[in-house]
Amino acid sequence: MKKAIIILALTALTACSLLEEHPKSSLAREEAITSEKALYQNTLGNLYRQIGSSTEGEGIAGTYRGIYDLNTFTTDEAIIPTRGGDWYDGGVWQRLFLHNWETSEAPIKNAWNYLYKMVVLSNEAIRELKDYPEWQAEARALRAYFYYYIMDLFGNVPVLKEPGISISAVKQSPRAEVFHFIVDELEEVSEMLPAVMSQHQGEYYGRFTLPVALFLLEKLYLNAPVYASEEHYDKVIQMAQSLEGFGYDLSASYSDNFLVHNESSDENIFVIPLDKHLYSAQNQYIFRSIHYDHASAIGFTAENGSSATPEVLEANAFGTENEDPRFDMNYWGGVPTDADGNMIAVEYKPRSIALDLTGSPDEKTAGARMRKYQTDYNAFKDGKLMDNDWVIFRYADALLMKAEALLRTGKDDDALLLVNEVRLRSGASELETLTLDILLEERLREFAWEGLRRQDLVRFGKFGAATTLRPQLPDEATSRYTDIFPIPSDIRELAPSLEQNPGY
Repeated sequence: MKKAIIILALTALTACSLLEEHPKSSLAREEAITSEKALYQNTLGNLYRQIGSSTEGEGIAGTYRGIYDLNTFTTDEAIIPTRGGDWYDGGVWQRLFLHNWETSEAPIKNAWNYLYKMVVLSNEAIRELKDYPEWQAEARALRAYFYYYIMDLFGNVPVLKEPGISISAVKQSPRAEVFHFIVDELEEVSEMLPAVMSQHQGEYYGRFTLPVALFLLEKLYLNAPVYASEEHYDKVIQMAQSLEGFGYDLSASYSDNFLVHNESSDENIFVIPLDKHLYSAQNQYIFRSIHYDHASAIGFTAENGSSATPEVLEANAFGTENEDPRFDMNYWGGVPTDADGNMIAVEYKPRSIALDLTGSPDEKTAGARMRKYQTDYNAFKDGKLMDNDWVIFRYADALLMKAEALLRTGKDDDALLLVNEVRLRSGASELETLTLDILLEERLREFAWEGLRRQDLVRFGKFGAATTLRPQLPDEATSRYTDIFPIPSDIRELAPSLEQNPGY
């Protein structure tokens, strides 16, 4: 059975003015640490519980208007089109897709507030765990994990290492320094992290173990040219090889990683454990994507929103004899089916997608929809409370990151072997040649809906590039939005010493 992660609130946060975060239920310190079990629950357990969430804008993934949306709907992977009276929402989804976001945008503010809340909670946990070095190491690794997202999204940011930092003392660190802080933390605590797989059931299920740290280091080293103007491709390869000794492997079937009961996958390295009976964390993305009639036919409701872009259709050779098998695993295109395989009275029109569908004959049906996670027909709350664990890191990414490092260092043949290993697992044909552009397209197919696309485009220098539905941006806009988001305007009002990112 999945390990239930119980939360009892921590002591009040003295740095919360930076975050505008005010915990509603706080316990006095003497109440929170009455036993080792209570200590764990109020420190590490609290951190793990909040990696997933049901609160808008919180969690690493699973909710609306937060980290996942910034990494997905600003890219060539997915779009939430305006459908008549649906999904305009003050223009937020159009602004994200057109790279015309504002400094007060809700998803940007939510991501900042959530991540710094988790840093503050991590600092509190690190302090309380001073007599438990292994647990403290785990809390430090989690803090590094949250800083990884902060650095990736916002660039030059404050590094808070101690609890109780006053707003007047907050200072930014250059992105390269933040990068080295994260790497140094992970390398320093690695020897104390449990050397076990995290994704299997048991004591360390869903926890930040050694292989999770190695995977994150691999990702950091791969993106080092962006973060710190450094190249560490040898370390990318080294981290990938270090993971091999833990028993990870590609699942026999691509879809096995996203089944209702996917907790025993040998491919998933780090997940958000979801259990409709134990946890409040949700996956709201299928609910947000599929058509109302589609949801009704399987006993749910839905919001008829997010869809694949024309770039996805092209990359997957949609509708041709060479269509990539992963398209059908990741998307509903055409007529969907119910639990018994019966066709549902709605037909998705993937090629009709547009930024604004208002007045279109396919206003409500345009776009291929999210299918990636197997439908849990016994899910609660309209399908949002489900048993499929949300996959954050998986071994296929470790292999393709290693392939990229090999390719970038002239080892093309070795890189091609790894890419074909990933492709063949899903039934795709072997590639005969490999270039960086081909590899980037392969990542679009393999990691559909997994929240990785923005970082990939940034690393390949294509985040500001034109797409079918987004015209070429002016030079100044392209340079403005190539990499990072603005520091939210209300945060800068609280901390005027924080310098805004260039271009905002």
